[in-house]
Amino acid sequence: MAEIEIPYNSTNHPDTGVYNAKLGIWLFLASEVLFFGALFSSYILLRVGAGGTAGDWPLGADLLNVPLATFNTVVLISSSMTMVMSWASLKSGNFDAFQRYFGATIGLALLFLLVKGLEYYAEIFHQRYPSTSTFLATYYTMTGIHALHIIFGVAVNAYHFVSAKRLYAEEPERFTNRIEVAGLYWHFVDLVWIFLFPVLYLL
Repeated sequence: MAEIEIPYNSTNHPDTGVYNAKLGIWLFLASEVLFFGALFSSYILLRVGAGGTAGDWPLGADLLNVPLATFNTVVLISSSMTMVMSWASLKSGNFDAFQRYFGATIGLALLFLLVKGLEYYAEIFHQRYPSTSTFLATYYTMTGIHALHIIFGVAVNAYHFVSAKRLYAEEPERFTNRIEVAGLYWHFVDLVWIFLFPVLYLL
């Protein structure tokens, strides 16, 4: 039986103007916007419903480690920059630079997870559990779901990193598109944290 080749993996579809994977990731990210939008909306309703008193809804800065979260924010923003540079390196045909930048992206993501794990450990050590308060319940839920998205992104990027040489040698344009798609997901995850950080830690 002849192998069937799926079209528009490396060229743009005439109807959509983008290749298949890029259209797919935009549709997926649209659903993710709705998902996280529901989480943020729930957070706002719970906070407004608490009446605004310090006892019912404490400031995140009074309970959470703001300097550590600030450091993690810088780490994620840096990972977005290295992600862009890895894709740009492929577009310019510099595979060695791609490996360096892409490896740095994965390393920064693992650093973020490590720091977040230390932050969770500190909260639990001080007996601040999800059951302690509504604020902590929303904090653990929202940051925990975000961390799961980071873990998924690391898994996908690790696969691409390990198989990069083979995939790039077989279909360089398609592999470059794969990295662009992975980058779009990664930028979205970083953007979610940009909103989570001030909402949970500063406001």
